[in-house]
Amino acid sequence: MPLRRRLLGGAIGIAAGGMLSHPVAAQRRPAQRSAPAAPPATPATTPLGPVDTQARQALIIDADTSAVLLEKNADERMPPSSMSKLMTMYVVFDMLKQGRLRMDQELPVSEAAWRMGGSKMFVELGSSISVENLVHGVIVQSGNDACVVLAEGISGSERQFAELLNEYGTRLGLKNSTFRNATGWPDPEHRMTCRDLATLAQRLINDFPQYYTIYSQRSFSWHGISQENRNPLLGRVSGADGLKTGHTEDAGYGLTGTAKRGERRLILVVNGLTSMRARGEESERLLEWGFREFENVTLFRTADTIESAPVYLGEQAAVPLVGGRDLVLTLPRQWRRSLAVKLRYAAPIPAPVAKGQEVGQLEVSGEGVPAMTLPLFAGADVPRLGLVQRIPAVISRLVSG
Repeated sequence: MPLRRRLLGGAIGIAAGGMLSHPVAAQRRPAQRSAPAAPPATPATTPLGPVDTQARQALIIDADTSAVLLEKNADERMPPSSMSKLMTMYVVFDMLKQGRLRMDQELPVSEAAWRMGGSKMFVELGSSISVENLVHGVIVQSGNDACVVLAEGISGSERQFAELLNEYGTRLGLKNSTFRNATGWPDPEHRMTCRDLATLAQRLINDFPQYYTIYSQRSFSWHGISQENRNPLLGRVSGADGLKTGHTEDAGYGLTGTAKRGERRLILVVNGLTSMRARGEESERLLEWGFREFENVTLFRTADTIESAPVYLGEQAAVPLVGGRDLVLTLPRQWRRSLAVKLRYAAPIPAPVAKGQEVGQLEVSGEGVPAMTLPLFAGADVPRLGLVQRIPAVISRLVSG
């Protein structure tokens, strides 16, 4: 009961009241068409109304609630360029977690890896490199050659590794992604969407916290060449700690980026921008907008008693009702005042009651707030009274009506 009163006076009561430091390391891709001229900004959809962006595709989500703050062509299949290396690293991290790879394990450099174009770690033909160094080469230096070494070391060939990427993509629920290589090298069938990239970023962050910190590393040196992390958000946006840039002539400039401030983390995906500068400025602007205009509202925590419901013919007179998980909503800041929460359950609840049994519903609504219905569960076991003890309770109920 106390929590319910707090909610009525609180959350419910609110209703009442990346550049390289070495010249030979420049990113290159085979030209497929001339770089597009800067397009006029066109609007993305948000709960607050349209917001202009020059990105061809864009998406911002809250990493904890998965709420969509902004989207533009978020389900359009697009060339992900080097952003698809997030998928390669997911597989590598999972292999490490399973013990099928070790960080100190040495993998050989084939001629195919050594000859790989585009952004490079500068691996040496015939050498062997530890998985740990290759991981840094992919994440910090965006090394296509390092990706191929890992792909061949795991699956025997890059083609077979691409099949593995597709298997993992299906498991992760990436509904509109198709992988043909380990690097994002241009291929008409190698495609992802902003939504799939955001989902993949969520899983990387949540599933591999022990490895995710590498994404915030600012530079890495290999073969006498020091390269800086291409992510323009690092050191520029408060709380930024990942993830991956991408660029080809066909795709334009893209970024899957994220920042965490306090308990809030936002994930942003943009693609189709016309320059590195536009990518950095637009990513910063959109992330700052997301943090400024939205907030997370915690209605209750997993262990909180939302209500004490009366029990009929039970050994205890009442049972606590709980939500079973934290209920956190991502809302535009001005919507907080319209938030309303209602509890629905049939009282009294007949005994016996089993802990975890669904006994009611919690309804969230309000002007501009997406309607949401969540189950309520019994927070404790309540056995039924014995026969002798039930008789007075039945008589009392009959008398009182």
